[in-house]
Amino acid sequence: MKCPRCGFENEPDKKFCTDCGNKLALRCPECESELKGSEKFCGECGYALQKPTKESSVDYTQPQSYTPKHLADRILQSRSALEGERKQVRVLFADVKGSMELAEQVDPEEWHRILDRFFEILADGVHRFEGTINQYTGDGIMALFGAPIAHEDHAQRACYAALRLSEGLQRYAGELKLEKGLGFSVRMGLNSGEVVVGKIGDDLRMDYTAQGHTVGLAHRVEQLAEPGHAYLNQHTARLVEGFFLLRDLGESRIAGSSGSLHVYELQGVGPLKTPLEVSARRGLVRFVGRKREMEQLQQAWEATQAGRGQIVAVLGEAGVGKSRFVYEFKQPLDRGCRVLEAFSVSHGKAYAYLEPVPNDDVQQL
Repeated sequence: MKCPRCGFENEPDKKFCTDCGNKLALRCPECESELKGSEKFCGECGYALQKPTKESSVDYTQPQSYTPKHLADRILQSRSALEGERKQVRVLFADVKGSMELAEQVDPEEWHRILDRFFEILADGVHRFEGTINQYTGDGIMALFGAPIAHEDHAQRACYAALRLSEGLQRYAGELKLEKGLGFSVRMGLNSGEVVVGKIGDDLRMDYTAQGHTVGLAHRVEQLAEPGHAYLNQHTARLVEGFFLLRDLGESRIAGSSGSLHVYELQGVGPLKTPLEVSARRGLVRFVGRKREMEQLQQAWEATQAGRGQIVAVLGEAGVGKSRFVYEFKQPLDRGCRVLEAFSVSHGKAYAYLEPVPNDDVQQL
């Protein structure tokens, strides 16, 4: 901001000129009359001081408006087989802590823009791992992983999504704190359970019948969460243990229920990458068979040690034990040479260049 007395160019946030000490005031760029910070138009010449609010192109009441095309196509192609099917799902709830109090601190149009950006971050995180947003709740979302699109690892996908959301929302909260002084924070909760997939319309509107308080418990877990954190119950924790770092918070009483719930905090990506590694930590049964194939690998290893490099491909139908076979072969190698391993991730197959998951050290190109 230029000082009207000495002409010195000051930083935009300064209230007094840092060269001559003169009080700085906002002025209309058209007629140079003094302005108040809250004015949208100049009172002297009518100059528009703020850009008109751009209405969001997303209609949060219409699923086809916010669902990516590749996910929408998969849902519509398989909807006849999905309707009436019972599914095990992970339910994720996320909402703004104290949204009513925050809304009172800013202009309604500004709050609308803040929520629009908030919903964009939520949708990006959920759709990134092929979850579906089942409902917008005014200041948050309810998302499903495992239905209508089924994945073998949907519990892990839900946790990856929660971590991605935590990272993106923390950055956004920092921006709002600096720019507007708002204490913006989001809490998240994850629960596992059954739903029955109902009718799926051409507009992607999906009806679900929750079984066993699946949705209600997810909402209660979210309400238990501290602002800026994601909590999950013991059923989800059992499925993702080892893949993620979890902090045991113990038993918590559930409002409106006579029982209690064992709750964990999701803290980050864990050291284990594959189901085999998780099983190995728990203890594997004795490895038998594959003697001839193991001898072939040993011969290739000996040739490599002699200076003749080798490439070996292990092929076979899913479930025949390829991963266990390679695991058994490399155990003695871990003690005698450097072993490098890389893993692809199922949620990355739709992306030509996959960025790493927050806190994850595995990248796929």
